[in-house]
Amino acid sequence: MSPSGKVTPEQLFSGSLHALKQGMIQALRQAKTSRGTRRTTAAGASFVPESLRIVHRPEDIKHRRVSGHWEGDFIKGAFNRSAIGTLVERKTRFVILCRMDGCTAGDAMEGFTRQMKKLPAFLRQSLTYDRGSEMACHADLSKRLKLDVWFCDPHAPWQRGSNENTNGLLRQFLPKGTDLSLPSQTMLNDIACLLNGRPRQTLGWRTPEEVMAEEMAKWSSGVALDS
Repeated sequence: MSPSGKVTPEQLFSGSLHALKQGMIQALRQAKTSRGTRRTTAAGASFVPESLRIVHRPEDIKHRRVSGHWEGDFIKGAFNRSAIGTLVERKTRFVILCRMDGCTAGDAMEGFTRQMKKLPAFLRQSLTYDRGSEMACHADLSKRLKLDVWFCDPHAPWQRGSNENTNGLLRQFLPKGTDLSLPSQTMLNDIACLLNGRPRQTLGWRTPEEVMAEEMAKWSSGVALDS
C-alpha cells in the first residue's frame, strides 16, 4: 500500500498479472513455464563408456535423415515403484509404449526387447537414452536387438527432445501418481495409437502414423526391387 493507505495501480496490476500468469501456466498442456528444463537422473556416468556418448553419434541420426533411430525413456509411476518405457522414432515421431514388469535394468531390457523385436530390422538401427540406471544392461539390449545405443550428456533432456515432448503428452492419459503397473500392453498400444494419429506441425501436419507408413512403403518397394 501507499503511505495514504490506498492500493496503487502498480500494486494492483502487479498482483493481477502474477495471478494471470499462474492461471495461464496451469492451462498449458504440460503446465510448465518453459521447455527444456533441467532434469536430474538417479544414475551417474559410471556405466556409460566414452565411445557411446552422444557426441560420437553419426550425423545422419542427428539430422533425422533416415528412419530406425529411436529416443527412449522411463516414466515412473506412484512412489517410483512402477514404470512404462517410452520410445519415439526420430524421423517420423512414431511412438511405442512398453509395459514394464518393474523398474530395474533387467525389467527395462525385457520390456524394450519385447516391443522392439516386433519391428522390422531396418527400423532397429539405434536407441538414444539418458543416463538412468535402468539402462545398465545396455550392452545386452544392444546385442539382443542388434542396434546401437547412444547416451545423452548428463542433465541434457533436450538431446532427446522428441521423447521429452511425448512424455509430456503421455501424462494427459497417465497422470503423475498413477500406478503404471496397472495398464495392460493393449491399453498402452491404444494410447500410442492416439498419439500417432495426431497431426504434427513438424511433419507438415501429417501424422506420425502416415509418415511411418511412407517409410514402410519405401522399405517394401526396395525389398521387392532387390528380390
